[in-house]
Amino acid sequence: MSAWTLPQPMNRALALAEEAAALGEVPVGAVVVRGGEVIAEAHNAPRETHDPTAHAEILAIRRAAQALGDERLTDCELWVTLEPCAMCAGAIVHARIGKLYYAASDPKGGAVENGARVFEQPQCLHRPEVYSGMGEGRAADLLRGFFKERR
Repeated sequence: MSAWTLPQPMNRALALAEEAAALGEVPVGAVVVRGGEVIAEAHNAPRETHDPTAHAEILAIRRAAQALGDERLTDCELWVTLEPCAMCAGAIVHARIGKLYYAASDPKGGAVENGARVFEQPQCLHRPEVYSGMGEGRAADLLRGFFKERR
């Protein structure tokens, strides 16, 4: 799927990932949408904030919960540029996010289709609908370029 045909939330998440890269953060962006409206967004910020939990998904979920005044985001969608890690997948479960869209899979650190496969565990309290691959090429290129510069 080309950049001009991507849904607006994924285009915005990719733009946020580019902002993260410009700041020296791993290029991941996340957007929370409710009823077609963006209610929160963030990019990775662990280095900037000196907080190892400051992943784009965590920050966007926190901001969405604050904006809505509710810790349950059942009628929300999370759009993110990279397959969530176990920590972020756990936050998605606890927030009761209704739908998860992510661009690139992450064989090393992902926990949705790779690794722990959090949503498939019998102990998982909530399972969002999951859609992957939209914007995958652009997100993967951004990540590859970011890490190539640092090697």
